[in-house]
Amino acid sequence: MRIFILVSVLVLGAWILGACNSTESNASANHPSVEAAKPPTTVQADGAKRITVSELQALLEKGQAVVIDVRNQASYDQSHIRGARLIPSSEIADRTGELPKDKTIVTYCS
Repeated sequence: MRIFILVSVLVLGAWILGACNSTESNASANHPSVEAAKPPTTVQADGAKRITVSELQALLEKGQAVVIDVRNQASYDQSHIRGARLIPSSEIADRTGELPKDKTIVTYCS
């Protein structure tokens, strides 16, 4: 069981770091309107799902998502998404118990 948990934590950490280090841009001048809050379905080549600002707003309004800011404390203090929880990427493995199991987890890294 411990091996399963360790592997799960490592996969989650690798996914977060991969999403943060992606060179692909998700910026778009036109954000499509969101009809209903639902988990994101767009998956990029690095395996990380992307979400638009309007999709995030809809999920947050319905209580279906949580934002985890994986940057450092100084970056978080300078500016962050309102309501985001700071869990630096170097601490994710030790703090997985703080992540909800019933919500979409959105990581913010830049």
